[in-house]
Amino acid sequence: MLVENKIVVITGAGSGLGASLAKKYSELGACVVLLGRTKEKLMRTAKALKNTNFIYEVDVSVNEEVEKVFEAINKEIGDIDILINNAGVGSFDFVEDIDEKSIHDMIDINLKGTIFCTQAVLKQMKMRNHGYIINIISKSGKRPKMHESVYCASKFGMRGFAETLAIELEDTPIRVTNVYMGN
Repeated sequence: MLVENKIVVITGAGSGLGASLAKKYSELGACVVLLGRTKEKLMRTAKALKNTNFIYEVDVSVNEEVEKVFEAINKEIGDIDILINNAGVGSFDFVEDIDEKSIHDMIDINLKGTIFCTQAVLKQMKMRNHGYIINIISKSGKRPKMHESVYCASKFGMRGFAETLAIELEDTPIRVTNVYMGN
């Protein structure tokens, strides 16, 4: 897929895989839009990019924030060609030892964040009859793993959402790719 001059939005772009994806898409000539909760991390990623880029602070688990940020992107930059749902968190322990905040974070960021961001771009992509959604899931979304009960639950949920989304969009030119990264 040619990405030169395309607008690519990456959630969780402040570090790790999100930052690496941003660098690669920038090298390929895309206009990269970095989304994340920490402005400093996003700025650090942005400094390493070769091509045009923008940063937006957002908590993907808060639908209101997601809607505002995606509206701003459409208005200030243009229509989104590629969405990469990469934001994710994990807390690993026996289920009885995982605190409530960690449980909420994993479900809210990993699963609900993916849903909210997808909803925010889908209508526009359907109107344009063009778009690509990439979901970074995890092998933990395919098989259970010790000390990852809640993380696996969030990733199994992501998998169900993403695979169903692909079916819903199979008769359109909008494509969905689900990536199951190694643990």
